[in-house]
Amino acid sequence: MFKTRLLSGILLVIIALITVITGGSLLFGVLLLISLIGMTELYKVFGIEKKAPGVLGYIFAVGYYALLYFKPQLPGESLNWFMMLFMGYLICQMAVLVFAYPKYNTQQILAGFFGVFYVAVMLSYIYQTRILPGGIFTVWLVFVCSWGCDTCAYCVGMLIGKHKMAPILSPKKSVEGGIGGIVGAALIGILYALAVNYWGNAGEDVLRYAIIGAAGGAISQIGDLAASAIKRYHNIKDYGKLIPGHGGILDRFDSVIFTAPIIYYLALFL
Repeated sequence: MFKTRLLSGILLVIIALITVITGGSLLFGVLLLISLIGMTELYKVFGIEKKAPGVLGYIFAVGYYALLYFKPQLPGESLNWFMMLFMGYLICQMAVLVFAYPKYNTQQILAGFFGVFYVAVMLSYIYQTRILPGGIFTVWLVFVCSWGCDTCAYCVGMLIGKHKMAPILSPKKSVEGGIGGIVGAALIGILYALAVNYWGNAGEDVLRYAIIGAAGGAISQIGDLAASAIKRYHNIKDYGKLIPGHGGILDRFDSVIFTAPIIYYLALFL
């Protein structure tokens, strides 16, 4: 099991390196594919992966990515286009509820609507961070904060963890581990800034990376627990089996989903 998990992890890192470094259309296409797979995993929980609420979700997720890709060429204010898309999506989902009544319950309709935002929109911020000025360096903070925090939290929790963070939802997670994860993500952010300044001549602000690392680490833990909460409510162990030893896309990217938009906005405004 450990060997399988390790090999899968190495393969994921290789794919991430190739796609993120290349950026552009390759990263965009990979994120769209990952988003659709992740949405399918989520929709399976609610039994709509092959039904109207789920199909609508896939269609509008592709529509969102199309708008994002052609955003520079959109006439007028781009925000209006995105709002029009989401309003149209809400109306279509409610139309399914009305005209197929009582085939789908409100939970399924809400899950269909939620899935686009939770998976497709939030993951798209990896691409949006990558295309920022200096994004080739900043985008890695999404993964550094998420997976670095997870590792540090686990180690600190194992060593000195005593107080449960979420005793019912995740009994093994501790407050000490959570704090250790945040501090660890901040330290990793500092080391990463020093590394890109030394080898990449990036001129990045070390304090800025530390703040982004700490904030990203804190949010990543919420993302991890949020994904676990959905699984607990519906009595499932993993969202999927796509990644041997890790589960599905949502099992591996649960913290990244929350971290990506936070890193983007912190990088934009700090």
